[in-house]
Amino acid sequence: MPSVTITHTTSYRYRTAVTLGPHRLMLRPRETRDLGLTTFDLKISPEARIDWSHDVAGNAVATAQFDAMTESLSIRSCAQVDLRAPIWPVFPIAAYAASYPFPYTIDDRTDLGNLVMPQYADDVGRLPHWIEAFVMGQPTDTLSLLKDISNGVTAQISYQSRETEGTQGPLETLDRGWGSCRDFAVLFAEAVRTLGFGARIVSGYLFNPSGGEIGSADAGSTHAWVEVFVPGAGWIPFDPTNRSVGSTNLIPVAVARRIEQVAPVTGSFHGRSADVLSMEISVDVEGA
Repeated sequence: MPSVTITHTTSYRYRTAVTLGPHRLMLRPRETRDLGLTTFDLKISPEARIDWSHDVAGNAVATAQFDAMTESLSIRSCAQVDLRAPIWPVFPIAAYAASYPFPYTIDDRTDLGNLVMPQYADDVGRLPHWIEAFVMGQPTDTLSLLKDISNGVTAQISYQSRETEGTQGPLETLDRGWGSCRDFAVLFAEAVRTLGFGARIVSGYLFNPSGGEIGSADAGSTHAWVEVFVPGAGWIPFDPTNRSVGSTNLIPVAVARRIEQVAPVTGSFHGRSADVLSMEISVDVEGA
């Protein structure tokens, strides 16, 4: 059970003193059966009033509000977690859901709501056509199908790190043939939703002590993956970037229907865009 420390710092420098608007911070790891949160500390400069809440998905959200004008902003979180996920997980999928297609119960379908619905326009049905190649037959093994789609994303799309903001749509990723981890996650989530699965995007950190995982330059980094709801097993994590299933090496922070909803730091300031001199992000994920 490795103990891991994550230090995540976001820093802004401005050309002149600016007035900061409220900032929404999603930095506190989600405590699950596979992850125990030992400590969490949040430091912000200039001084801010911090209000904590949980959003509709149960994510811990800190809202920072500022009084003083400033020429810089620093947001630093430090968390220590215990990773408990097994390397070879076994998922107790309900008998009626072991083969695809299967119907969600009325309650599950109602509660999943828009998590089952594709989120991107696809007027000519390109994504359903692309996904057909992975459905070996009907019925077919549910978990094998999901693994095949995840592996298919990695086989057909080249990984490319991208520091710029924003995420490619699933059809854009297919057209370009390359993407970052967040593009892989969006494509996979949209693909399985096309088949009727409930899926949510996860943002967090990748612990990479061996250096063998994709999407991490050092021991760890921010990362994005997907959880798919399968009756009996519940939410099963799929990391198409690394062709992995389960929570090993994954530290979730926030889950949502769309990736734009799980940004670690969002906020505003009063001024011109040219007033931003720099924005720097550093992430350090270290094992004890």
